[in-house]
Amino acid sequence: QVQLVESGGGSVQAGGSLRLSCAVSGDISNDPHLAWFRQVPGKEREGVASFDLFGRTIYADSVKGRFTISGDEKSGLYLQMDSLQREDTAVYYCAASSVGQLVSGHLNPSRYAYWGQGTQVTVSS
Repeated sequence: QVQLVESGGGSVQAGGSLRLSCAVSGDISNDPHLAWFRQVPGKEREGVASFDLFGRTIYADSVKGRFTISGDEKSGLYLQMDSLQREDTAVYYCAASSVGQLVSGHLNPSRYAYWGQGTQVTVSS
């Protein structure tokens, strides 16, 4: 089992910044793959950022150039969000796989078994 706890959400005006953190604990011996997702009520959960098998960052098109993912299962996972827009308003989740590093589907929520409780990000104009 892997436990994930997000923090750092809040309310911010458009153009502002927030930094989300995800504390990772439990059994990380199989080097779980980590990612950030977000969800708006009534919509499917959307992949935001992760890493590929070689450690290169991957982003959803909607956040490229504005969000930066960093960290790992030992130091924690982070998401620096700059130039926030109203469309970024959502509950943000940290996720971990149960099968180690993923070869594909890094932003596909079905590839992740463990989820944090989420942290709300609200961007106002």
